[in-house]
Amino acid sequence: MSAVLELLRPDLRDFAGYSSARRTSARGSVWLNANESPEPSIADGGLSLNRYPDPQPRALRERLAALYAVTPGQLMVTRGSDEGIDLLVRAFCRAGRDGVAIAPPCFGMYAVCARVQGAPLVEVPLLEADGQWRLNLPALVDVVAERNVRIVFLCSPANPTGQALDIDQIRTLAASLAGRAVLVIDEAYGEYSAIASASTLLAEFPGLVVLRTMSKAYALAGARIGCVLADPELIAVLRNLSAPYPVPAPSAALALAALSDAGIAQARQRCDLAVGEREALRRGLLSLPGVTRVYPSQGNYLLVRFNRAQDVFDRLLAAGIVVRDMRAMEGLGDALRITVGSPAENAALLATLQQQVAA
Repeated sequence: MSAVLELLRPDLRDFAGYSSARRTSARGSVWLNANESPEPSIADGGLSLNRYPDPQPRALRERLAALYAVTPGQLMVTRGSDEGIDLLVRAFCRAGRDGVAIAPPCFGMYAVCARVQGAPLVEVPLLEADGQWRLNLPALVDVVAERNVRIVFLCSPANPTGQALDIDQIRTLAASLAGRAVLVIDEAYGEYSAIASASTLLAEFPGLVVLRTMSKAYALAGARIGCVLADPELIAVLRNLSAPYPVPAPSAALALAALSDAGIAQARQRCDLAVGEREALRRGLLSLPGVTRVYPSQGNYLLVRFNRAQDVFDRLLAAGIVVRDMRAMEGLGDALRITVGSPAENAALLATLQQQVAA
């Protein structure tokens, strides 16, 4: 058994999961093994929705593997990144015993999944100095040993703070945690970043996991397609823990269309536009009175501190502009997160804030 599998919950090491009708090797032309309707619905649209879908659509899996430069055996298609987070916590954490470490302020689903599983949550807050956020690497390594941590979740680029981990930082941390905890790098916003992907380290560190999603750069948030990149042995375990049919056929078809050569080119153009707009929006926000800090960002969003964050939030909402209120997070009592929108949307936001200043 590999070192990463030794970290699994003992009761799941031999768990085979549910053997669905589509996980068998049987092939045929008359399908009478899944109690499906033999006739399609009026709403079918040629997708054969009367039949259960492939749990891991082969064409989609291969296309995503090529996109992220891994083998199909290193990839599992999930319902967005959220499902990957949930499966990992359930796989490695026994309720009340095995901890989940995070570096707040960060994406809230790590804590949610830990709580649902009953896994102790261990927080190692980010350090802030001179308008920059950074990871407290020594403290993170220490808590893994001291608090029986099984999984460390880090997002890069970080949500909501915007900074990204470089490959050397990830390599150092992965080496320090090897055989002790699984390191999960959530790259939901990776396409907007100039930093290389942690997936380049997968062969070197079996205990490293990378999460990707098509919700952001590929504009498919409503389709719920993401993936886990990891050691093939771990991918096999996660498949056994997943729902029988986790990838709806319409979502798989949409994802494949978005991953055509034209779709990939369009996604890159969309990211280039967002990066350009991100910098323009940052300059515009910095020019406004009442803005005390706009953090640099490698994602498609900006974390902004205001003198009167509530007034700003209310003014924007009154103008029909919805931003994310971050003030409930520790250390962000004056902060809002602003997604980089279209040029027209960004201009409307800045105009609204300028009107507030004038008022």
